[in-house]
Amino acid sequence: MAFEYHGVNLPIRAKTISSQRMSWEMIAAPGRWWSGAERVEIARIGRAARDFEAVGSEILPEAAVYAIQKLVVDNANLNREWYQEIIASEGMSEDRYVELVAVVVHSLSIDEFHRALGLELEPLPEPIAGEPTRERPAEAAQRASWPPLVPKAGLNPGDEMLYGPMEWGANVISALSLVPENVRWLHDLSEGHYLSFAEMRQPDPLRAISRPQIELIAARVSALNECFY
Repeated sequence: MAFEYHGVNLPIRAKTISSQRMSWEMIAAPGRWWSGAERVEIARIGRAARDFEAVGSEILPEAAVYAIQKLVVDNANLNREWYQEIIASEGMSEDRYVELVAVVVHSLSIDEFHRALGLELEPLPEPIAGEPTRERPAEAAQRASWPPLVPKAGLNPGDEMLYGPMEWGANVISALSLVPENVRWLHDLSEGHYLSFAEMRQPDPLRAISRPQIELIAARVSALNECFY
């Protein structure tokens, strides 16, 4: 089984491990716009870009490879013009871009967890056969955002609880809502490595370190990664 951490003398939380396993399962499976093989390939290209290896792909559009590399090594210089150029490129769309971003975020985050602990990277999962569902939410709208976001009223059956009782989530939550399961996936990753969306509203989430200490570490990591959200 993936993410066993044998021989690691550190108290890695069970939720951290389960979120990593879920991410590998999600990456391997067909999504809404990319197949399982393409999603694993997105993770592979992103991993190579992190090590400044300019690799190509036989199954991804050229624009997708470029987008992955830009997201990993030069995200501070992204802009709306670049985004619009990417989604207009052959083999791309705003839906495919949003799903690609989710795969990059999850695979890179888990790789960086391993690097921080001085561990070998987990082998990427074997892709699961099947076709993308190509199911788009019924309603999407621009909301001071690059990709369209989906309000609660525009979600398809089965996705209604994406934001709980709210019509919208905060931008950081709803940013990937064009592919709704990405929002649930992001919540799971956040809970495993930082805080759940509910814990973000709590002054003390009862962890081994205090909320101010958690935020100090998060702020330092964000600064080092040139996060500009």
